[in-house]
Amino acid sequence: MEKVRIARDHVAEITTDWPVNEYFIRLVASELVTNAVRHAATEVIRVHACAGEGVYVIEVWDADRRPPVPAAQPLCPESPGGRGLWIVTDYADRWGVRHDDDDGGKVVYAQWTRP
Repeated sequence: MEKVRIARDHVAEITTDWPVNEYFIRLVASELVTNAVRHAATEVIRVHACAGEGVYVIEVWDADRRPPVPAAQPLCPESPGGRGLWIVTDYADRWGVRHDDDDGGKVVYAQWTRP
């Protein structure tokens, strides 16, 4: 998926000075964007990264207000999908979702905290 690659590379480029493992950033960005592209009823997504006071956040907005739902565990090794939010859980310090009352839709975010 071209959108996922573009978003992942963009996030990696703008977070190069973060004290967070670059692989973690790329992987988490890829999973959040993939979920938005696959499951949201929208053609438009927005990706944002911000940092301040030891908190580093990647956000992905889409127009679908339904919250993401992690797949039930355990997954079969042969399952083609369903691991995205479990991967985000493993590689980010926390993640969550909030509704965007200004633009509609939702923002799914992943966050790291570093001293």
